[in-house]
Amino acid sequence: MICAHDDSVSYEIFRKRLAALRAALATQGLAGFLQPRADEHLGEYVPPSAERLAWLTGFTGSAGLACVLAERAALFTDGRYTLQAAAETDPTLWERHHITETPPPAWLAAATPPGGRIGYDPWLISETQRERFRAAGLTLVAIANPIDALWQDRPAPPRAPALPHDLAFAGRSAAEKRAEIAARLREAGEDAAVLSDPAAINWLLNLRGDDVPFTPVALGFALLHADAGCELFMTGKKLPPATRAALGPAVTIAEPAALPAALAALAGRRVRVDPGASPVWFAERLREAGATISFAPDPCQLPKARKNQTEQNGARAAHRRDGLALCRFLHHMSAHGAGESEITAAERLRACRAEGQHFRGESFPAITAAGPDGAIIHYRVSAESDRAIGVDTVYLIDSGAQYLDGTTDVTRTLWIGPGAPPPLLRDRFTRVLRGHIGLATAVFPQGVAGPHLDAFARRALWAAGLDYDHGTGHGVGSYLSVHEGPAGISRAAQPIALAAGMILSNEPGFYAAGEYGIRLENLLLVQPAPEMSAGRRFLRFETLTLAPFDCALIDPALLTPDERGWLDAYHARVLAELGPDLPAATQGWLAGACAPLG
Repeated sequence: MICAHDDSVSYEIFRKRLAALRAALATQGLAGFLQPRADEHLGEYVPPSAERLAWLTGFTGSAGLACVLAERAALFTDGRYTLQAAAETDPTLWERHHITETPPPAWLAAATPPGGRIGYDPWLISETQRERFRAAGLTLVAIANPIDALWQDRPAPPRAPALPHDLAFAGRSAAEKRAEIAARLREAGEDAAVLSDPAAINWLLNLRGDDVPFTPVALGFALLHADAGCELFMTGKKLPPATRAALGPAVTIAEPAALPAALAALAGRRVRVDPGASPVWFAERLREAGATISFAPDPCQLPKARKNQTEQNGARAAHRRDGLALCRFLHHMSAHGAGESEITAAERLRACRAEGQHFRGESFPAITAAGPDGAIIHYRVSAESDRAIGVDTVYLIDSGAQYLDGTTDVTRTLWIGPGAPPPLLRDRFTRVLRGHIGLATAVFPQGVAGPHLDAFARRALWAAGLDYDHGTGHGVGSYLSVHEGPAGISRAAQPIALAAGMILSNEPGFYAAGEYGIRLENLLLVQPAPEMSAGRRFLRFETLTLAPFDCALIDPALLTPDERGWLDAYHARVLAELGPDLPAATQGWLAGACAPLG
């Protein structure tokens, strides 16, 4: 969430922490230190015990990097967090930079004194990340993280139990998955693979947990061998008897402290390590052991992203329940939105979702933003920043849920009347909607990747000289992380070919700083499309999310006949699938909200 730092007293805490870190670096003869927003699994969502960047800087976003030198310090974030970083950090302590416009390696290379050594925590940086700094001419030194000794009230590591994920939701047994991935290792001539991503491990072994907020995973590490055997490194207290029995004899269990010995035992073997997603610590230990490292993507990534039929059906069922909750919420907001605040509105939506079958919590902290707060792309409301939703206001709600059978993520932008929205606002909203439709209706040949489709969502904005500073779409897990790789839809996404079974978001936006934000998000399921030419296979998107768009914000004159046709058909589907199971009053509201534009 965004923390309120309204006076010098609140910033004094961070001034002292930065000074203490600099003193600790000086005792080791280091010129600086790198502190990313990461834990030892390099995930986006981390337990409270790993929030080192927030402890040091005050910045609480899910992506960022601090570079600390004796006289200068900089915080790097992407476009989602530009305004949030400015709101949460002291400008007298921290330079704030856009991470792509001012790459950290270049900034640090220019700012580091000649011969200066830069410390880094080898558990918090990947091989790929480290090499970018080395390529800039910097001398990096692996050290124990000095923040851990300074953080006096650091929370304890999570110890929630790891629980079996039922086959009725997983669709495939863990034994099947291990056999498939092991076969891939053998085909690549590899003896084993390091698995450091908890989502991959939980998917592979059909486990789930509660170690990380909003992401139902149990934290641990694993080594998968080419014979399909697996070593799971997880604190024993996290594994109750039922879980051990479900894992079976092919999965051996050891404490995390046994990892160095297990890696040493791989001497002379060829071991796969993901260079961009595993801590560099693993590669260093394997080098010391005399193993041959095969740098390649986590072998679970693509199979996990390609949802099986059970997972696809679960996603549809989860989105239908989610749609029922959304419609009840949107109906309330249409009549009483001006009586809510950002916090109370989000709480109301969560309560609606909690009544649905298989609900297990939110999939991320809801972005509930009225008026100018909506222009902060990843705004996090707090008790101090909570804004009343007034009349004639734009309200943006980006939220999602975790259900046992699927993960949801949806954004709607609403006009809270009673007055009519200004014409310019309707123009901007409609352009975002046109981009949303452009992507939703795309049909493309196999082999096309997310970066190739990103412009579909931006075309109508670009035509007016407008754009948005975030990606258009991210992968979504199956009762796992709401942000899942390896595929994404953005200019910066990896060129991973989209494949049937992948679930991605479709969320173009527009943001007017100090005024409002617009974002329209549905989740899409990649499906085979009819052949467009002899022998060539094409793909299309199936829209999973079911919730009406606010027609008060649409300028129909800006829509093409095909776009209007898509919107009318989508709204007719929403009404047909959800209407019968809604209360009479909400059903009546939905009929009006889904009426054809005409």
